[in-house]
Amino acid sequence: MLKNGFYVYILTNKYNTVLYTGVTNNLIKRVLEHRSKTGSKFTAKYNVQKLVYYECFIYIIDAIAREKQIKAGSRQKKIDLIEKININWEDLFPVQK
Repeated sequence: MLKNGFYVYILTNKYNTVLYTGVTNNLIKRVLEHRSKTGSKFTAKYNVQKLVYYECFIYIIDAIAREKQIKAGSRQKKIDLIEKININWEDLFPVQK
């Protein structure tokens, strides 16, 4: 992860049926917000908490452009993107116990 950077990320729910794409400058904090149901109404409603994909960027303009590109793509394109790096849809930020 970048110390001073921006991230485009995809979250899903327990059953990998709902996909949420977002952008942030603090990926850990943002994922924790989603998990505490303060990240967004959508992710809270559909229990979207599992981080399955992310990309790092130096410039916010590039991160926002990539987020828009991903959001504009089909569900299948998002699935293909996730499975290119995370074939088993594992949580890339597992809960610490």
